Amino acid sequence: MCVKDIEVKNQVGLHARPATFFIQKANEYKSSIWVEKEERRVNAKSLLGILSLGIVGGAKIRIIADGSDEQLAIDGLVKLVDSEFAE
Repeated sequence: MCVKDIEVKNQVGLHARPATFFIQKANEYKSSIWVEKEERRVNAKSLLGILSLGIVGGAKIRIIADGSDEQLAIDGLVKLVDSEFAE
């Protein structure tokens, strides 16, 4: 299991379009992936789950991956968040 804490730097946080990018990236991996914010954990491959966390700009989240490609999943999702969801 791999775990990484990260700050969401883009202004709108993980809403609508950025959340869709995040979920699409998470679905590229076989591992089970979760996002935690303030003790709430949701499936990173679920749009409703991600949106239910209400992640705004500047929020701290934890990305957790468990599976055969867990490190690749963490690295890919952290890179996406750090890029502020640039295409």
